[in-house]
Amino acid sequence: MTGKGAKPPQAEDHARGQRDGLRLALAILAAEEAKWGALLGESPSWRTNAIREVRYKTLQVAQTRVRTVLNRMTPRTADAIDPEVAATLEKLGL
Repeated sequence: MTGKGAKPPQAEDHARGQRDGLRLALAILAAEEAKWGALLGESPSWRTNAIREVRYKTLQVAQTRVRTVLNRMTPRTADAIDPEVAATLEKLGL
């Protein structure tokens, strides 16, 4: 039996899987942001450029929200951030 406040191994595995999923979402959002960032202002059509700007900003907001959720889900037992999370965030430039 686990002690008070300790999570059973299943719950910890589930939480780790959720964090891994969020890291994957961050990587996908970063790739999409880079793709659309390169296209900003490239079209001769003002409407297309406006849509690309909105899409780019939406990706930035989504990335911030996913990062916030990931930070909330990261266990606070350790003083420092998990090295795997830190490496992923560094790789994404966040």
